[in-house]
Amino acid sequence: MSALESNDLTVSESKASVAPAAVRNKFEADTNATGNESYELNEPNNSNESENAQQEFVTGWPLRGLATALGLVMFLALLDDSIVGTLTPAITSNFHSLDDAGWFGSAYMLPIAALQPLMGKVYSTMDQKWCFIGFLALFELGSLLCGVSTSSTMLIIGRSVAGMAVAGLQNGSLSIVASAAPLEQRAGMFTFSSQLGLVAGPLVGGALTSYTTWRWAFYINLPVGALLLPGLLWLRIPKTKRLASDKRSRRQIVFADVDIVGFALLSGFAVQLLLALQWGGSLYSWSSSRIIGLLCGSGATLAAFASWAWFRGDKAILPVSLMRQTVVWTCTVTFGLLTASMFTIAYYLPTYFQAVKGLSAILSGVNTLPNILAQIITLIFLSYLVKKLGYLIPWLVASSVITSISSGLLTTLKVDTLPGKWIGYQIMFGAGYAMGLQMPILAVQQSIPPNIVPIAISLLIFAQMLLSSVCVAVGGAILNNSLRSLLRQDVPSVDPEIVIRAGAANIRNVIHDPEILQQILVAFATSVSRILYISTAAAAATLMFAWGLGWKDIRRK
Repeated sequence: MSALESNDLTVSESKASVAPAAVRNKFEADTNATGNESYELNEPNNSNESENAQQEFVTGWPLRGLATALGLVMFLALLDDSIVGTLTPAITSNFHSLDDAGWFGSAYMLPIAALQPLMGKVYSTMDQKWCFIGFLALFELGSLLCGVSTSSTMLIIGRSVAGMAVAGLQNGSLSIVASAAPLEQRAGMFTFSSQLGLVAGPLVGGALTSYTTWRWAFYINLPVGALLLPGLLWLRIPKTKRLASDKRSRRQIVFADVDIVGFALLSGFAVQLLLALQWGGSLYSWSSSRIIGLLCGSGATLAAFASWAWFRGDKAILPVSLMRQTVVWTCTVTFGLLTASMFTIAYYLPTYFQAVKGLSAILSGVNTLPNILAQIITLIFLSYLVKKLGYLIPWLVASSVITSISSGLLTTLKVDTLPGKWIGYQIMFGAGYAMGLQMPILAVQQSIPPNIVPIAISLLIFAQMLLSSVCVAVGGAILNNSLRSLLRQDVPSVDPEIVIRAGAANIRNVIHDPEILQQILVAFATSVSRILYISTAAAAATLMFAWGLGWKDIRRK
């Protein structure tokens, strides 16, 4: 999500910098030594005229139509991402499944994380137009499954299907724009739609939940997708230069260039890890053989993936020589931690508003706007300031400090916290988060050749979605474990399972004794505060890796 937006805002800056010779020599040496695919390491300061001469672009109204279609698709994808936090209390009350709350978000983000590195290979070896149309159809199927769900399990499956589709749509949008539009026209193409999707999510979700049903939050994707599919069929999308000139059969290209084994190992690691974090302490005890087996299995799978990636070299799903670059791996970790901090707050703060404050779904969405609006305003001003001042590290350091402090302040929320506090804390967090959001993207674009920037960007998105999935899943485990523990300790007269089954938005309909209800609300507020410690820790950890961005001036010379 955020990586897409930031890439659009900053792609033009990457042309002005020259990749260090050591980076180019390293890639060339690794390629020659291993016999893997050869990267075309052109100088980053090639002119637009040179690029335009080598690629046939779409122009005029066809380009505007293509940009509109892609923008609408990304709006729907990001709407689905931001809307679920507001829907979760109503869904858990409908299905009596507060235990599954963490999975409604993780099931969507995990496939995006696991598939993201693979998508770069898919779009570089297959026809971009038909790949994108296929992923859009898959997204429609996932939305339909979510809308007609009869259980939380079915909803989680639908979210997983939609997440797999969004992994392809997100990468595909960038790839198609790079093939269809000249460099100077790409900047900002999806910025408005992505931010609109983020802002509209809580409001749309709250309005639909309050006045119709949460199911319409997924049904609304169907008519828009049905209109876009035939339009995309008629739009012309040029093939990439590499694909157009490749004389191998499609089957040969897929088996030679797409790292299926690496993808399977990486996905297996992520799924086992998240299952262990989600089930541990709630469905099974942490000492159970299932949880221990999942944790050991995830470690073994990760070791197997590392060995396979080392063997495959730069043909691995995560190229080894790229990951060795300090600026790449530090930016990857930093971007993942920063966005995981934001996702944790965005996902669980609506639970505080609906469960503890007793607000409706739509008012819960309205109350999260200070965070989102602060991000938008800060991004607008920051994009100008960074171009003028040039250096990245000061903004990332400031982001780490401000987000750490503000998320720490959010952990102090109580049952009787006044609006002025949580509004101010959210504004502070949103502004701090936006300060650091673009910095890892800019640092990667500035430090490596532009033709391998998409691979590095896929690594950033992978880290973003994987760490966010882990944090959301851990947050769900903390919510359930903390609630059970606090209720047994402070409200022994109430069976904790009654509260868990009631769901976050339905507590007041189940518990009618004011004194007992107040104690339960205190337990909910304390549990949400414990979840937000994850956000605080993730934001603070970004300061450890900020040094990797380097003190480089990104201004055009």
